[in-house]
Amino acid sequence: MAYNFDNVPSRRDTFSMKWDHFAPDVIPLWVADMDFPTAPEIIKDLHQRVDHGIFGYGRANETIEQLIVDRCRQRYEWEIKPEWLVWLPNLVTGLHLCARSFVAEYESVICPTPVYHHFPLAAKQSKRALISLHWTEKNGRQVLDIDGLEQELKHRDGVLPRLLMLCNPHNPNGHVFSRDELKELEQFCQRHDLIVCSDEIHCDLILDQNARHTPYASTGEFARDQSVTLMSASKAFNLGGFCSAYAIIPNPQLREQFSLVREGIVPPPDSLGYVAATAAYRDGEQWHAQLLDYLRGNHDYLLHAINEIPGLSMKPLQATYLAWVNVNSLKLADPQQFFLEAGVGVSPGSQFGDNNYVRLNFACSHSLLEQAVTRMATAIASR
Repeated sequence: MAYNFDNVPSRRDTFSMKWDHFAPDVIPLWVADMDFPTAPEIIKDLHQRVDHGIFGYGRANETIEQLIVDRCRQRYEWEIKPEWLVWLPNLVTGLHLCARSFVAEYESVICPTPVYHHFPLAAKQSKRALISLHWTEKNGRQVLDIDGLEQELKHRDGVLPRLLMLCNPHNPNGHVFSRDELKELEQFCQRHDLIVCSDEIHCDLILDQNARHTPYASTGEFARDQSVTLMSASKAFNLGGFCSAYAIIPNPQLREQFSLVREGIVPPPDSLGYVAATAAYRDGEQWHAQLLDYLRGNHDYLLHAINEIPGLSMKPLQATYLAWVNVNSLKLADPQQFFLEAGVGVSPGSQFGDNNYVRLNFACSHSLLEQAVTRMATAIASR
């Protein structure tokens, strides 16, 4: 079956955070959800569940748990067990729970920078100190500067780190971590006795066909036993409006700590969230494969178009549908506001830790993406 990703219905007045945030004349390319209807197979199952007419409390069953176990084995060569799963309403909840579950007041949190803003926010709101893990260039690509952090920790006074927060694939630069990179990270964490919270929500949005997602927890015994892996069907199948995510925690002690902090504060997914995730993992692969092809086309167009605009630059993304666009040459005081006045709503790089960039969501129709790029180019040419 062929799916039409150019035929995008209007999202105005649908309680859409993305489309109702800015004025109606602004093209919203900011928050990370897609403009495409999800797979018809998912919609069919949701209709059946709604037609049932009873919406009581939900809980996971063996079907969805086994689908996740099988998916981890088949797609990532990672053997997990159903009892390792802890259900959550979303990934952000998991980030904050990890900071509150595993880090004492006299300890600190390491997280990459720039990164999705809820990583440092999780440390801040739990009143834990934050240590930045910076990016550096190596062999022509961006990598985490583990050597630099190692040297910093040798000369650092004060609270010791306890938790390292990883975003794999990375948001916002789209980096897919290789197994060798993850092994190096595991060795660093073992030297410093660190737990890793690995946000892997973008694991099924790999654009680079030479790249492959590797779960951090699959890289070794220490990584498995000292980690929390956060996953969801929401990004890859455009189900962000449903409450449905899960943590995979092999270590029973960590799982108990995490679950105790969650208890009574964080709700489980809703019943429709379970239905949607089940249908996605069971029946959504054909739709998902065609989605990736469409996203790759948008990415390739955007990569060329952005690099043709004086003052803008962009590097190829390995994963996600979130372009990380360098605007440093324009010397803009407020890059987001500049493009907003041009009629394009992007996310400010300052939100992720670098005001020299903006983040642009290209999971939209190709024609809308072209309109946005034209507006951006015209605004820059008119300065």
